[in-house]
Amino acid sequence: MLRDLVGHPDARLRADQWTAIEALVVDRRRALVVQRTGWGKSAVYFVATALLRELGAGPTVIVSPLLALMRNQVEAARRAGIQAETIHSANTDEWETVHARVASGTTDVLLVSPERLNNPAFRDEVLPRLARDAGLLVVDEAHCISDWGHDFRPDYRRIRTMLEELPTGTPVLATTATANARVTADVAEQLAAGATVDAAAPAADVLVLRGTLERESLRLAVRELPDHAAQLAWLTQELPRMAGSGIVYCLTVAAAEQVADHLRSTGMEVRAYTGHTDPAERLEQEQDLLANRIKALVATSALGMGFDKPDLGFVVHVGAPSSPISYYQQVGRAGRATERADVVLLPGRDDRAIWDWYASMAFPPEAEVRATIDALTTAGGPLSTAALEPYVGLRRNRLELMLKVLDVDGAVRRVKGGWEATGRAWAYDAERYARVAETRRAEQQLMLDYVRSTTCRMSFLRAALDDPELAEQPGWRCGRCDRCGGVTAAAAPDAVAVAAAREQLAVPGTPLEPRRQWPSGLGTLGLELRGKIGETERAEPGRAVGRLDGLGLGAVLRALLTPVGGAVEDGPVPAALRGAVLEVLDAWHPEVDGVVVVASASRPALVEHLATAAARHLGVPLVGHVRPDPSAGPGRHDVNSAQRLASVARRLHLDLSDAARGGLPGRAVLLVDDRYDTGWTVTVAARLLRDAGAAHVLPFTLAAG
Repeated sequence: MLRDLVGHPDARLRADQWTAIEALVVDRRRALVVQRTGWGKSAVYFVATALLRELGAGPTVIVSPLLALMRNQVEAARRAGIQAETIHSANTDEWETVHARVASGTTDVLLVSPERLNNPAFRDEVLPRLARDAGLLVVDEAHCISDWGHDFRPDYRRIRTMLEELPTGTPVLATTATANARVTADVAEQLAAGATVDAAAPAADVLVLRGTLERESLRLAVRELPDHAAQLAWLTQELPRMAGSGIVYCLTVAAAEQVADHLRSTGMEVRAYTGHTDPAERLEQEQDLLANRIKALVATSALGMGFDKPDLGFVVHVGAPSSPISYYQQVGRAGRATERADVVLLPGRDDRAIWDWYASMAFPPEAEVRATIDALTTAGGPLSTAALEPYVGLRRNRLELMLKVLDVDGAVRRVKGGWEATGRAWAYDAERYARVAETRRAEQQLMLDYVRSTTCRMSFLRAALDDPELAEQPGWRCGRCDRCGGVTAAAAPDAVAVAAAREQLAVPGTPLEPRRQWPSGLGTLGLELRGKIGETERAEPGRAVGRLDGLGLGAVLRALLTPVGGAVEDGPVPAALRGAVLEVLDAWHPEVDGVVVVASASRPALVEHLATAAARHLGVPLVGHVRPDPSAGPGRHDVNSAQRLASVARRLHLDLSDAARGGLPGRAVLLVDDRYDTGWTVTVAARLLRDAGAAHVLPFTLAAG
C-alpha cells in the first residue's frame, strides 16, 4: 500500500510509521504524530485507512485546514486506490452528492474543513452521523487545536466535542510538523477527551511519536539589509541563481503584491499569492509552481500548511514571521526531495510593528465580551455578526473570532440566522489569555534572537521547537548554515539595482474606493441610515499617497502615523513624503474648485499642512473644515464599521469659510485627511459636503489602511 501511495517499488515504512499504523488499526488507539514536513505523516493515515476499510470499518474523516492541502491529499489518496471526497466552502453545490456517496460506502476518505464543524446544518445533521460511522478520525495540522500553537483556530477546538462523541474504539490520529513540547502536551491532553477502551475503563493513554526536526537538505541563512529597496535588489540578484522554483514569503498583502510587481518588472516569472487572491486563481498559481512554469510564488501565510512540492528549491522571507515555530513551518516546504534547498531570511526593521498589529487581534477585553453576550441574551432571536456590531466596539474579523471562541466555550451558539446566547455560565479566563499573550511575546523575542544568533541556525530552531533528539547531541551543528560555514553570504546587492528598486518603491499613489453601503443595525444607535449610500451623497474615488502595510513609503507612513509610547506626534508633512504628495497630485490631476480639511483631533498640524500644500499646488482656495465637536476627544479607529460610523456621525460638522458659504453648489472639492482606514470619516464628511451643494467630493489622504 505504501509503495502504491508514493510510487516507489522499494519504499519501506519508517519505524514510527509502522508503530502509528499498528496502534490505529490493531489497538484502535489515539495517536499524535509530530514529525517534520516530508516525513510521511499522510502515509500513516492513508495506509491505516486502507487496512481499516478491508476490515469493514467506515470511512476516514480528515479535518484539514486549507484547500491546497485538501487537493494534495485527494491526489495522494487516488494514487493508492483510495477514493477521497472533500467538503468545504468552495464546493457547496457538491455536498449533497458527496454525502450520498459517503452514505453508500463508496467513499473511503472524507476531508472536511474545520469551519464546517461549526456550520449549524453540518454540525447538527451531518457531524453526528460522521462521528457514529467513522472508521478513523484524523486531525491534520493538529497544532491549530492548541491556544499555544502558532496558528490557533477556534473552529479546530470543536474537534474536542467530536472526540467525546466518537463510539468506543474509534481510532484517532493527530498530525503536525510544528509543535514544541507545550503544544504537544496540550494536543495530547485534548485527544484523550472521551477516549475509553470500554465503558468501565479509564481514559486510554495517547500514543505520542515525536521525531527530529533536522532537515539535511536545508541551507539556512540570514541576510540583514538596510531597507526594503536593498531587499528587492537582493531578490532580483539572487533568485535567478537559486536552483528550481520556490516561495518568497512576505508579512502583508501589500508587501507581497509590491515584491511580485518589482520582480516581474525585472523579467522574472512570479505571481502574488495572498488571502485576497481569487480561489480559482490560487489553484492555477499552485499548478504553475508545481510544474515549474514560474520561478516563485510571492506569498503571505495564505500559502502555508500542506502545500506539497517535494522539489521546492528555495524559501526566502522578506520580513520575519513572529515565531521560530511558524518560520520552521514555512521553510519546511522546501527541500523535501532535493539534496539542497536555500532558505534565507531577510529581516525588516519594521517587523515588530507588523507583529504588534497582528497581536492586537488577540482575545478582547472582558467588557467587550460581556457586551456581546448581553446583546445576544436580550435580542429575542438570533443576531448576525453584522447586526451585533452596533452593540460592541470590535471590528468584524475580531468579533467573528471572539464568537467562535465563545461558541466552543459554550456561551453562545451559531444557528441559522446568526448567533444566540446559550444561557450557560461563562467565566472570562484573563489568566489564560495573559499567558498566551506572554507566550507570543516570548516567541517574538526568540525570532529576534534567531536573527542575531552566532550559533548554528538549525540547532537554534531545533532547540526552539524542543526537538527531543537534540538533547542527546550536545554541541550538535548542522554544518550547512551561514553560521557553520556551509553557506557563503551573498554579495551586497548592486548599487544600481538598489537605486532602481528604491525608485519603484517611491512611486506613490494608491486608489481609494468610496463606501457604497451603510452598515446594518444603525437604527439601534440612533442613526436613520440603511441600505445603499446614494450617488448624490457619497464621495468619488480618491487617492492616498501610499499603503500603510506596504514597503517603501509604507515604512515612512507607519513611522509617521503610529503612536510612540502611546503618544501621537504632530507636525508638518515630513520632507520624505512631500515629493510623493505632489507627485500623486500631478499624476491624478483632480479637477477641483477648492480644498476642505478633515480637522484632526490628534494631528491637526499635519492635516492642515497637507491640505494647505495641496491647495497651493492645485491653485485653488482652502474653503472650509469638517470639524469634530470641541468637547469630543479623538475617535477610536479599532472598532467595527457601525460603531465607527456612529461615532463619526455624531462628532463631525461642516464649517465653511466666509468666502465659500453659498458657493459650493455645483463645485468639486478635494477632501483632505491623514488616513483612510474604515472610510467612514471620509464618507460622513463627503455627505456633509454634498448636502451643502458640492457636486463632487474627491478624497485625498497620506495613507490607506
